[in-house]
Amino acid sequence: MKDFRKMDEMEMSINLKAIRLTWVYGVLFLLIWIGYDWIKAGLFNGMAFILMLSQLVIYWAAQLFLKWKLGKDEK
Repeated sequence: MKDFRKMDEMEMSINLKAIRLTWVYGVLFLLIWIGYDWIKAGLFNGMAFILMLSQLVIYWAAQLFLKWKLGKDEK
């Protein structure tokens, strides 16, 4: 089994940008899917909306928590 090593700053930056791009793609895909169902069929896709909303809430909560945690460590 391959040993894990700590990423350097460049690898971390590339990884963060890839994760961010993937997350934006997922949210936009769900938003387009919800809009398409609503316009084309007149139906509201509740499951896709819940998935999109939960992604946004988790993102927001994680940002708040991490900023709070980092701010707490500086004091």
